[in-house]
Amino acid sequence: MDEPLTELEMEILDFERLRWRHAGARESAVLDRFGWSITRHAQVVNALLDRPAALEHDPVNLRRLQRLRDARRAQRTARIA
Repeated sequence: MDEPLTELEMEILDFERLRWRHAGARESAVLDRFGWSITRHAQVVNALLDRPAALEHDPVNLRRLQRLRDARRAQRTARIA
């Protein structure tokens, strides 16, 4: 059974709903809000995408993020082939 999301994990998913107008704004916001790099943030988000508790918390946002991840993965695979 999947453990419930922590407050931080819910905050991360809520943060992922935001839209960014300017290049670099998201990266700066990640550093200011969470204190880590955009790379670390992506790792944390990707781990959350496979958690049933995250899907329960915000199904629309989570499915959107899963589609983005899958599209990026498909692009990488296409470049390799």
